[in-house]
Amino acid sequence: MITEDKVTELFCIADDFCKFFDAMMSKYTIKEAKKLKGTELFIGAKYEERFGHVVLCGLGGIFVEVLRDVSSGLAPLSYPEAYSMIRSLRAYKIIQGTRGQAGINQQRYAEIIVRLSTLLRFATEIKEMEINPLLADEQNVIAVDARIRIQR
Repeated sequence: MITEDKVTELFCIADDFCKFFDAMMSKYTIKEAKKLKGTELFIGAKYEERFGHVVLCGLGGIFVEVLRDVSSGLAPLSYPEAYSMIRSLRAYKIIQGTRGQAGINQQRYAEIIVRLSTLLRFATEIKEMEINPLLADEQNVIAVDARIRIQR
């Protein structure tokens, strides 16, 4: 049963999540998205009837399909859990930076994972979600494309 308190809380979390993404994306426009460079990352989620939302992360773009190097955790996730997910990836050396390429802002990536997992905890109507790719550099993590499947 959905109570008024749960709906209010869900809207507050959704509003916070939207403000967070707006703040991140406010520096860029669609036109500038072509100029964005960085490491491609992936965040996804799938609702499992027995467990709730399973949140996934890893390298994005074609790498998620080719390498299948994905880490998972159950929503809601804490910051230590999000960092653990990131560090457990086989591609973690790429995320840290390697061969002259700067690493990504892991704090920002973990923050997105945690905030997304918090939103999903209350939005059981979201059955699948994928943000792929996110482009990350040492300063920012920017969502480039997203897909959400909602079922009531």
